[in-house]
Amino acid sequence: MDIRTVGVEEELLLLDPATRQVSARAREVLKGHREHGAGREPRAASDELDQELFLHQVETRTDPTTDVPAAVEQLRAARRSAGLAAREAGLAAVACGIAPVELTHPRVSPDDRYRDMVDTFGEVARSAGTCGMHIHVGIGSDDEGVAVIDRLAPWLPVLLAVSANSPYAASRDTGYASWRSQVWGRWPSAGPTEAFGSMAGYRAAADGLLASGAARDRGMLYFDARLSEGQPTVEVRVFDVCTDPADAGLLVALTRALVEHAARGWSAGEPADRWRSEQLRGAQWRAARWGLGDTLMHPLRRELRPAREVLESLVELVGSELDEAGDLSVVEDGVPRVLRGGGATRQRAAFERSAGQDRDGIDGVVDDLVERSERAWALGPVF
Repeated sequence: MDIRTVGVEEELLLLDPATRQVSARAREVLKGHREHGAGREPRAASDELDQELFLHQVETRTDPTTDVPAAVEQLRAARRSAGLAAREAGLAAVACGIAPVELTHPRVSPDDRYRDMVDTFGEVARSAGTCGMHIHVGIGSDDEGVAVIDRLAPWLPVLLAVSANSPYAASRDTGYASWRSQVWGRWPSAGPTEAFGSMAGYRAAADGLLASGAARDRGMLYFDARLSEGQPTVEVRVFDVCTDPADAGLLVALTRALVEHAARGWSAGEPADRWRSEQLRGAQWRAARWGLGDTLMHPLRRELRPAREVLESLVELVGSELDEAGDLSVVEDGVPRVLRGGGATRQRAAFERSAGQDRDGIDGVVDDLVERSERAWALGPVF
């Protein structure tokens, strides 16, 4: 088979390691990066950093590739670019789904579009400085892409559970494994989508949101999976950014395999399973609440089952696609690792270690995130 391309976008937090506070100095970091990298040609996508909605964030991206380990190495190179630029400013670029400490007055990036978003959406926009990971998978046509999106929907909560990496916000435990997903879901154009049925159905849904003002432009169609604007890809947006690049690699492999499996089902004329949006929201809420630490909605059995069983069912479902793409080893290594403890579990363990040393536990969470984020791009190959 032709192996589908994959690409990754990540949003990273800028934190001051000395104060453990979020720092709204993205312009300084981006300026330093441009000056440091001036004249270096040819430039890869991983050499570029972009601004985000708020000044305490930067965005990275990778070039399309058919090789998952290569995608992860690009991801690490992009984080290295961000990390070195942040370090020159006395900061750290941290991979975490949401700021674990209080964020009282976020500063909007100097961009007319971003300012208009805040003016229009108010507190929904002001609280939206979260950090996600977006995985792009190549498609042959928009029709194929919509068919894939319709078939991915019930599996996206499982992928969210794997990525969950944001249990702390405002210096306290939210009780969620992915609080980012709950905050992000406040956007009126965000979240799970029922089956569109066709490109015409997708376009009608998008036009309806635009007409209502719930999205100012197509870039604000924040569906958990959408057709990418300007690229022949399905963009899956449900993930927390992962501190461990190996976890990101696992999600890239699983997402591509799911896209391939869905496309084959569509090509063979198999109908998509129909799920109401209420069911999908419930499944996503459960994944956000407990991650892989409890039960999840099983997309095939439509009942709650242990997270291990649901994740293993996903691997079994797309086993052929993983094998053909050469990704079985990535998944065989990754699934036991995330079942032992993913990003949220590691943050809570850091809190407990710190609190047991007569320190504020949230300080330990921040210190651990900084250390693990920097170690992730400083070490040798992940796979």
